[in-house]
Amino acid sequence: MTDQLLGRALVEEATKKSGLIWVRGDGPARALWHVWHEGAAYIVGDGPGEQPLPGLTDGGTAEVTVRSKDKGGRLVAWTARVSEVAPLSEAWESVVAELKGKRLNAPDAEELTQRWARESRVLRLAPQDSGTAFPDGSSAAVPLPTPATTRRPIPAALPRLLLKRRGKR
Repeated sequence: MTDQLLGRALVEEATKKSGLIWVRGDGPARALWHVWHEGAAYIVGDGPGEQPLPGLTDGGTAEVTVRSKDKGGRLVAWTARVSEVAPLSEAWESVVAELKGKRLNAPDAEELTQRWARESRVLRLAPQDSGTAFPDGSSAAVPLPTPATTRRPIPAALPRLLLKRRGKR
């Protein structure tokens, strides 16, 4: 009993203090911003300009890995029961107030909650057990595909052009 209480306390405290959690549903793990509220982690996404939530379905489960805010290393991993919060319900209003305070760089801060109700999903990730064990293995994964590219080498003439400008000053 004491181990379960300590496990729950570790999950709660680590998740509260971490800015990001790694969540893996049916697809690859993704780093997601979240808010801890009333015994569960809440995330918002799948709308325009919001974080993607692939593989997370209502009634499913997800593996949550919590990182250290200071060092970035793994602190704890736990299994979550995923449930979607009904838009504009009493629970939704309470959670969205917390999420709105943590949302950085929102393009439409005044209409954010209405946009989330129309176009996004708010998910509750509730710990199923006190699973405070570290995952087996390194959990290293191949990076997700992205349209971003690596910077190309600078043109050969650029250093000469920059040096000429310095000489004229």
